[in-house]
Amino acid sequence: MPKHKSHSISLALQGGGAHGAFTWGVLERLADEPGLDIKAITATSAGATNAAAFAAGYARDGAEGAKANLEKLWRTISAKGAPFTAFSWSQSPLTAMPFSPVQMGLALTSIASPYEFNPFDFNTLRDALDETVDFEAARTSPIDLFLSATNVESGRVKVFSGDEVSRDAVLASACLPQIFRAVEIDGDAYWDGGYMGNPSLFPLIYADAPRDVLMVLLNPISRLGVPRRVPQIMDRLNEISFNASLIGELRAIAFVQKLLDEGMLKEPLINKYRRLNIHAIRGGQVLRDLSLQTKYDTSWTFLTGLRDQGRTEADSWLSACAHQIGTGESSIDLRQEFLED
Repeated sequence: MPKHKSHSISLALQGGGAHGAFTWGVLERLADEPGLDIKAITATSAGATNAAAFAAGYARDGAEGAKANLEKLWRTISAKGAPFTAFSWSQSPLTAMPFSPVQMGLALTSIASPYEFNPFDFNTLRDALDETVDFEAARTSPIDLFLSATNVESGRVKVFSGDEVSRDAVLASACLPQIFRAVEIDGDAYWDGGYMGNPSLFPLIYADAPRDVLMVLLNPISRLGVPRRVPQIMDRLNEISFNASLIGELRAIAFVQKLLDEGMLKEPLINKYRRLNIHAIRGGQVLRDLSLQTKYDTSWTFLTGLRDQGRTEADSWLSACAHQIGTGESSIDLRQEFLED
């Protein structure tokens, strides 16, 4: 991308537990790109965690502050460990046993709720956010944040933005109900935003945000072969369920774009619709081959490996597609890549 010309962009960050370290690498590389101006981020779960740390750091010291705060966040997450244990399972001597601590923790969630096996409500992510993210800075950052969570009782998506951005909003967005208690905010209970918006794209339509939207995808949408073993079946169910809301929104965006392209919308109706130009960086084969339990692997070697892969994929995308930012066109075919069988 030419250094003399600036292009504004919105980001849409998926959730994915420890796989969010891939997004860490993507954000680092994007922050280094001359002329690329990140104005808004819509995000869910691990994406919301990355977004809050990035925006808070950016508010204090621009791109360098954003990168430094992301590294601080992930170092703290690594030091505190996965939610099931105070250490990283991949570094534990218990890996010599038939089941890892994470596998045992996941098994526990099938027979007991977090209200039962975690009566004191320990939450390593909450502690990490307290130590690394200045939410006042995040709220006043020049980067607008839209963080999605699922309202437990209404079943609808809640998007936290502006003054609503807080530690609890991030925790709500990342609240897997099998592991954490529902997060209560202003009398409402919330679970992970991935159930209803992973991430939500509609806030970018209604906000004064750049129309070029770069999605950072962690969950594979397509996967060849029918899973036959229980872990494989659970992994695939997890991928499908956490992609469902995104595919629904992309279908609606593709439909509106078709109406606009074919001149089927007339005044005054056309003024109510806004084109989004969609771009995507995918987790790639490195994430496709990882099992569900690795989403709880917080070892530093694992996290930095994903970060490096994220930087590589972002660099490849910038080389191949960045020139399309600001042209009014998407760099992917929504219908072909996400909607057609």
